[in-house]
Formats: sequence, structure tokens, C-alpha cells
Amino acid sequence: MKSKPGIKKVVNSIEDESASYDSGKDFTTLEAWKKARTVKLYFYNSVLPSLPIEEKFGLDTQIRKAAISTTANIAEGYGRFHYQEGLQFYRISRASLYELKDHLISALDLQYISRPIFDKGIEHIEESKKTLNGYIGFVKRQKPNLK
Repeated sequence: MKSKPGIKKVVNSIEDESASYDSGKDFTTLEAWKKARTVKLYFYNSVLPSLPIEEKFGLDTQIRKAAISTTANIAEGYGRFHYQEGLQFYRISRASLYELKDHLISALDLQYISRPIFDKGIEHIEESKKTLNGYIGFVKRQKPNLK
């Protein structure tokens, strides 16, 4: 299908007129999104079931929101037209990872989870943060005027 005259193609949220669209590549192919998904699933499968019923509208809800935010913001940032908008969403995702770390510490402090569950959660969070920071750096380097 031909595009209308005067309309530019945009790929991967960064302007690239010579690139073509690849329907097999989207945010789900990003390592940063995959690592954030691992964090989200870990919290849903290992942490949330350990919380007491009285935390249903407290810590439980906060964890659910932050866990969903990690992947959702990467997805939304990836879909943004301008790279700077994408970076803002990737940074929000990173902030959600920090929030999850604090919630994990709280769950341990309140003796809702065991040390092994805590340690594995920290491992997942730190790996996800490292990968996401690398992706943020990559996106920033696509435009030389950003630091």
C-alpha cells in the first residue's frame, strides 16, 4: 500500500524515513519489556499470594498497580511518535521498578514473605532495571543532542 504524498513513515518511535515497518517487531521484542514482564509475573505469582487479606486494599493494590505499570509504560513509550516522549514513559517504568523494590522491602519487614522470595524478587528487579537503563541509554544515543 502506497502512502499519501507528504506523509513520513515512522518506525520504533524514532523518525527513520528509510526504514520499513516490521509487524513481527514491537515492544514485546524488547529485552527491557521481557525483563519487566518477568518482574510483574514474579510479583503476581510469588509475592501477592503471600500477603494477608488485610492488605487487599493496601500493599496488594499498590503492588498490582506498580507491577502492571512496568510493562505498560514500556509498551506505551514504544508506541509514541517522538523519542523524547518514549523516554519519559521508560523512566516511569523504571520508577515503578523502584516502587516495587520498596514494596518488596515492606513485605519482608512485615514478615509477609520469606527471605528467599525477597532475594529472588530483588534479583529480578535489579536485572530489569539494568536492562531498562541500557535501553534508555540506547534511545538517548539515537539523538546526539541528548545526554
